[in-house]
Amino acid sequence: MNVIYAAYDAEGVYVYQAFRPKIVAWAVKHQYFGKGFGLERMSWIKPSLGWILRRSKYATKNRMTAIAQVKISHQAWLHLLEQSIPTHFSVADFAEEHLWKQSLDRSDVIHQWDPERALNGKRLDRQAIQVGLRGEALRYYAQDAILEIKDVTALALEIGQVVKKRGNQFPEVLEEREYEISTELKRRLGYGTWT
Repeated sequence: MNVIYAAYDAEGVYVYQAFRPKIVAWAVKHQYFGKGFGLERMSWIKPSLGWILRRSKYATKNRMTAIAQVKISHQAWLHLLEQSIPTHFSVADFAEEHLWKQSLDRSDVIHQWDPERALNGKRLDRQAIQVGLRGEALRYYAQDAILEIKDVTALALEIGQVVKKRGNQFPEVLEEREYEISTELKRRLGYGTWT
């Protein structure tokens, strides 16, 4: 099932990205993305810690050895989701495939659903959203939407060690729970269906 799960509080929602260490170190120091962060290409944000851990091989994959935990405002998160176009054609949203393709090519925000993962990498019975940003949307995210950036690489490595040893005593992480959105936004994002 397609449902957004995320860690969030009254201020905002947490998303994750994996980079080279220098990019994360600079971002943590300045509390926005700048040096080394590519504004000229697509950048993906994910509210699922389990998903980014598996994707980055627990912060050991080449060019993904540092994990940034980025807190953005609820307003920013919803603003980005409302602009988003799915990476796969759906007759529920577009009458014809060429109209979807035109919208996809023009949009600065796209989304797709991928298998959700537990901290140990095992597949869960729901999908996790990831949101791709480029152009003005990426600049907005990188420089204006962020409330806080933390380096959680050490946490990722620690979880990776537990997985490697086939353990089940994981360090404490932020609780991810269903993120409430409007009925219209659920429809646009393809809630409740497998993609």
